[in-house]
Amino acid sequence: NMIKVNASDIDLGGPGCAGKIWYRIFGDKNPLKLSKKLTYLETDLLLHNALLPTQRDSLLENKNLDFSYSIKIGKDKTQRFRADMYFDLDHLGLNMRKIDNQIRPFKTLGVHAEVAKSVSLKYYKYGLTLITGITGSGKSSTLDTIIDANNRTVDAHIVIIASPVELIHEPIRCVVRHREVGSDVTSFKDGAIQALRQDPDIIVIGELRDPETIMTALEITDSGHKTFGTLHTSSAMESIERILGEMNPEEQNRVRARLADVLTCVISQKLVPSLDGKRILAKEVLLANSSVRAAIRNNNIGEIYQMLMEGRERGMNTMEQDLKRLYDEGKISKESALNYANNKSKMLQLLSEVHY
Repeated sequence: NMIKVNASDIDLGGPGCAGKIWYRIFGDKNPLKLSKKLTYLETDLLLHNALLPTQRDSLLENKNLDFSYSIKIGKDKTQRFRADMYFDLDHLGLNMRKIDNQIRPFKTLGVHAEVAKSVSLKYYKYGLTLITGITGSGKSSTLDTIIDANNRTVDAHIVIIASPVELIHEPIRCVVRHREVGSDVTSFKDGAIQALRQDPDIIVIGELRDPETIMTALEITDSGHKTFGTLHTSSAMESIERILGEMNPEEQNRVRARLADVLTCVISQKLVPSLDGKRILAKEVLLANSSVRAAIRNNNIGEIYQMLMEGRERGMNTMEQDLKRLYDEGKISKESALNYANNKSKMLQLLSEVHY
């Protein structure tokens, strides 16, 4: 039923769901109408029995379990989900997010040719690309699209470290390794270090969630590899500041210099309600040219916003500029443009501009 109604997420179990099954459809969370409510015992048993013994042990130890789950939806089709199970007032709760089995064609990202080159191993043999955004902003889908584009266009070896592994990339022109944190490798950091001994060309680190993983990503990129990672940040400047802010003060100058050397591209994205009742991708794009590198190295991060505004011919833009584009094209409302802007005053300024 979740697939039929085009829901992205499902929630059930525990007092928080009040015996109902909840779906998220185009950004809104609503309950499924059931003939009767499910009891706590029913959902506890259902969720408990969905786990392997090792997963149950991990859930009890950590009070949380992040895992992937697959079900058959036809004779030859399998639907994968990203799942998170946890305790809600001593009862089990679950969120499952549907993993899109269809990889979007690269052209649907709508990026400039220079940006397309920056994420391609064919043109850039090494460098760090960051895909950023809040939870549910489509980071994984964008990253999968970029991985798929490389898989189809270069002869190489891709190592993907994820928690959990979501979409499975079949080898096309690349060897593609999927390593899941918890079952195939102990951590993102260890997976990245081990990848260096596996003859990789591209290393994908699912989440740069701690200082050790961030440092490892910088080091493996500096050693001559093309690296991709994700951050829970809403803009290019915030992403750079987050990386530096994770480090001890005495390490920040060294990390700043290394980041300036290896950063290639930052794509920060949001899924914005569109006028057709769905959601549409809005993105901020930063390409690390000499001016951007100097701003990072000299700790003048605030200068980068103006560089984004003035870099449109080369493929850069602020989130506000992209929201203005979507508004001008009649795809989103003025209210949505303002609500999803990082810089409200700049958004108001752009919306008030009159073109003759």
